[in-house]
Amino acid sequence: MSTSPGPDASPPIAEQRPRPRNHHGDQFDDPYEWLRDKENPDVLAYLEAENAFTEARTAHLDPLRNAIFDEIKARTKETDLSVPTYTSHASAPDGSPSAYWYYVRTVEGSDYPIYCRVAAVDRHTPPAIEGDIEGEEVLLDANVAAAGHEFFAIGAFAVSVDGTLLGYSTDISGGERFTVRFKDLRTGELLPDVIEDTAYGLAWAGNSHVFYTRADDAWRPYVVRRHKIGTDAAADADVVIETDERFWIGVDASRDDEWIVIGAGSKLTSEFSLLSAADPEGVPRVVAPRRQGIEYDVEPAGDRLLIVHNDGAEDFALAQAPLDATSHEQWTPVIDHEPGVRLTGVSAFAGHAVVSLRRNGLTGLHVLPRDADGNFGAGSDIEFDEPLFTVESSGAADYDATTIRLSYGSMLTPDSVYDYDLTSGELTLLKRTPVQDDPEHGPYNPDDYVQERGWAPAQDGTQIPVSIVRRRDVPRDGSAPAVLYGYGSYEIPIDPAFAISRLSLLDRGFVFAVAHVRGGGEMGRSWYENGKTLTKKNTFTDFVAAAEWLVEQGYTSHDRLAARGGSAGGLLMGAVANLAPGTFRAIHAAVPFVDALTTILDPNLPLTVIEWEEWGDPLHDPEVYAYMKEYTPYENLRPTEYPAILATTSLNDTRVFYVEPAKWVAALRQVALNGDDKPILLKTEMVAGHGGVSGRYNSWKEIAFEYAWIIDQVAPQTNP
Repeated sequence: MSTSPGPDASPPIAEQRPRPRNHHGDQFDDPYEWLRDKENPDVLAYLEAENAFTEARTAHLDPLRNAIFDEIKARTKETDLSVPTYTSHASAPDGSPSAYWYYVRTVEGSDYPIYCRVAAVDRHTPPAIEGDIEGEEVLLDANVAAAGHEFFAIGAFAVSVDGTLLGYSTDISGGERFTVRFKDLRTGELLPDVIEDTAYGLAWAGNSHVFYTRADDAWRPYVVRRHKIGTDAAADADVVIETDERFWIGVDASRDDEWIVIGAGSKLTSEFSLLSAADPEGVPRVVAPRRQGIEYDVEPAGDRLLIVHNDGAEDFALAQAPLDATSHEQWTPVIDHEPGVRLTGVSAFAGHAVVSLRRNGLTGLHVLPRDADGNFGAGSDIEFDEPLFTVESSGAADYDATTIRLSYGSMLTPDSVYDYDLTSGELTLLKRTPVQDDPEHGPYNPDDYVQERGWAPAQDGTQIPVSIVRRRDVPRDGSAPAVLYGYGSYEIPIDPAFAISRLSLLDRGFVFAVAHVRGGGEMGRSWYENGKTLTKKNTFTDFVAAAEWLVEQGYTSHDRLAARGGSAGGLLMGAVANLAPGTFRAIHAAVPFVDALTTILDPNLPLTVIEWEEWGDPLHDPEVYAYMKEYTPYENLRPTEYPAILATTSLNDTRVFYVEPAKWVAALRQVALNGDDKPILLKTEMVAGHGGVSGRYNSWKEIAFEYAWIIDQVAPQTNP
């Protein structure tokens, strides 16, 4: 298939309107900063022109992307049901059922989920997850709520303690500003209470009060507010206001519904407060005052608190404290710090605690039993037999539960839900996401594929883990096309996982790999520390090292290798395009943070001050300014042959503004020595946010578009 566009396709040229930026004795004349004003008709016209050019340059791929969309659709069980979760409620005054099984349904032809429940006879007899369920109660049909909106997302979904009221929030622009509404589940009627302009999170205290957060102009959740059902939201009270612009705030309810948990955190420091749910109009109590550089999390555990912290413990330790604790000096050890074993969280139950951790680049769960006095004994890990996998505890709704729900998957094993018996240690598979037969490729058989873990040597000798999946019959002679994915920021790991959509690449002979570069969280806290602020360049050189290793090991070749990353991973894409343009044939950068220095210099932009502890503060620190200017993609473009570039973004993205990829693409076109076979494209969703389009069918179309472009660049001979 040809990559030639139609005869009239020519790239739009953005007008240059230089705007000087002066910091620390350095001047940068920015020719495209004017594109930041999305209310300017010239800006919108330019973005639409870029979309038209991208459409023209990719029109020949319509058959391929239609084929990929059809494959994803065919392999997905469109009418499906999640595994029901048991929840016991406080008795309602009117005698409504006090326990339910909650679940989510999807229906063929519908974009959004339907949230449901059915009354429970006991906690051991869930409803069947096939067919109609007698007595089903629809709590919220998101398809009905989304009607008439191009974009729709749910930000919060919480049922009151007695099970009679539902609170939920929706976003219809992609800007992550939500409207909260309440539904009486006994009558099905919406209450008159409406709360506008909220951020994520909603927590019930009893049945009469809810707590929520609101964001400031910089999109930083800065306040927890309290609403009493039946009152005007304009009278809602501020409960906690966070004045330090480095910190954001969140709110949740404890599993036993006894506490409202309020957390404030920066990139380096945290502080938690507790408020008794029995006294919702009381004053929260700080568990331990914030100390710079000390992070901790709080889990109420009945008669005590469990605390995961890094006080003298780089990879974190587990402590306990009295329920009324007000200082870190009251913490006593439960699990001591073990270098290389990163504790990431804890869930408390009446008879056990479940610790989430990372070891040797993989997730794990460690179960601690409790005796009759609530004290913790020696624990044990939950074992799995695949060499690569991801497991996490999705907990249980009830504090008194004797089983917990686990989510498990690998690059070969579709997402699976298990119950784990906390007493016997027995694992019971409840559901594995089905992969339907594809008419073209037949049934999915995991034995047809292989997943592997390799180690690529970085510039400084550090061994970088690389997770790989491919068909078993794909040769390692350099002939296979490949996609290398990366992220590498915020201590966020990219763990081995299954994706139905990825089969459309694998079954076309692709190798798919993930480079677990520094700056992420795969290998413990030091892995993160050595890929941020003044060590950020390690993220980029690690990714290039992983790409070179894939070529050296025969998985692919440079002219058949594509790179892919989004958000901070989009910064990675822009950086490696400058650093090693000949390493990759094509790069897909999604919502890419490619104008990092401009953004982090401006404290008036959303989230900037919060980000100073991640990237450094170039506004006040000349060393950070100089370091960032050496790698930020937009300011390091040069005349050379770049890979083919596809940048995708959304007009309403509040995390990485559309202007960053728009400026980057405009500047790339001025310097890139690319031939017609390596186009530079920008695609902007005009009604969407950071996560892209909403609705599963639109999401599949978006993936199909991106995969078709990658296939055309690195494996053009592949038939649809």
